[in-house]
Amino acid sequence: MEIILVKQVKDLGSEGDVVKVADGYARNFLIPQGFAITATKSSLKKIDEIRQSKIKREQKEKLQAQKLAEKIGSVSCTIARQVGEDDKLFGSVTSQDIAKALEKEGIEVDRRKIILEESLRELGVFSVDIKLHPEVTGTVKVWVVKE
Repeated sequence: MEIILVKQVKDLGSEGDVVKVADGYARNFLIPQGFAITATKSSLKKIDEIRQSKIKREQKEKLQAQKLAEKIGSVSCTIARQVGEDDKLFGSVTSQDIAKALEKEGIEVDRRKIILEESLRELGVFSVDIKLHPEVTGTVKVWVVKE
């Protein structure tokens, strides 16, 4: 049976895909749960509407991410930490600390989007990338200073 996916289904396809599945799987699970509709001429027209709205939504999200990346690029965060001998930090600066510092600057970013290979463990200036969208990455300067 051919169906059109209305929502993304793991291991089957994404929103707007036309896929062929077993009749029972479609009738007993996908259609009643609202994941799919049967593929007819009228529903194929609906597919085009779904795809167009998906494209518009993705473009809007990308534009918002680009604006946020520009805003992040113009900001630098200062994080104060206690240091011991030889200017070594007690502990480290993590992505959560950077997210809190950005929040103080008025920029809300999920800490999981902040890309740090390792925590920052010394004083200095670091450029940290933030993945805002699959195609957009912003960079923020992080100053780690003595408390």
